[in-house]
Amino acid sequence: MSPTRRSTRRSLARRRVPRAAVLALLLASATACANDVPKPNWGSGLLPDHVTEQGDRIVNLWNGAWIAALAMGAVVIVLIIWAVIFHRKRRAKAELPPQVRYNLPIEIFYTVVPLVMVSVFFFFTARDGNYLQEISGKPDVKVKVEAFQWSWRFTSTVNGKTLPQVVGQPVSDYHFGPQLVLPVGKKVEFELESPDVIHSFWVPAFLFKRDVIPGLAPNNKGRFFEITTLNKPGVYAGRCAELCGVDHSRMLFSVKLVPQAEYDQYVASQSGSAQ
Repeated sequence: MSPTRRSTRRSLARRRVPRAAVLALLLASATACANDVPKPNWGSGLLPDHVTEQGDRIVNLWNGAWIAALAMGAVVIVLIIWAVIFHRKRRAKAELPPQVRYNLPIEIFYTVVPLVMVSVFFFFTARDGNYLQEISGKPDVKVKVEAFQWSWRFTSTVNGKTLPQVVGQPVSDYHFGPQLVLPVGKKVEFELESPDVIHSFWVPAFLFKRDVIPGLAPNNKGRFFEITTLNKPGVYAGRCAELCGVDHSRMLFSVKLVPQAEYDQYVASQSGSAQ
């Protein structure tokens, strides 16, 4: 091999190293940002385990919709196979099959059945949607959530006392983001607010998310929602689910559910600076 070719191959090899390093860095970054993805639960239709009473209703609606969709899909597949096998054109017969264009009973059937199906889907969706938007007006804890580019500010009010704000900053791991501490087995009312662009408050373990829209009136129902926490202590990941700018992917936080006694200690430790 000539010296010129050797030098050319060496230069190409040197050029490939940075590209490989960049690719490895991208893969590492992609896997690192997924450490807050909850594990799917087969019993809940591949939804993650939930930590709220409202999650039970969401799981039932989700599974019911899948069962109905799969059942209808099975019926359609069976009808297609039946038509292909038993109603294919035979070479010995040239006449047209029986026509049903003006068959009034069949046309009524084609119209009524889809209307009944859509009405049933709509009923359960509307019923559960109204349930998820119910506000009791008597929560055990109130939390004001302020979403801003690119983190969160949490202000909790317990028994008329406002605890010090928890203010975060963009992070790459939700464990290092702002943490909202809540008691198990209690009603929690959230009020959402944004001073800049649309964000989305999402805790996958809640099986629920709500857009944080700037400019809503203080009494607008779109600013509020309520959950009842289950007795499942632990730390759960949260994030913004609405593309909101440069550091959207680092807009991470966590929710820590603790027993009531531990929550009382937490409130007491914050009381010195509470308003």
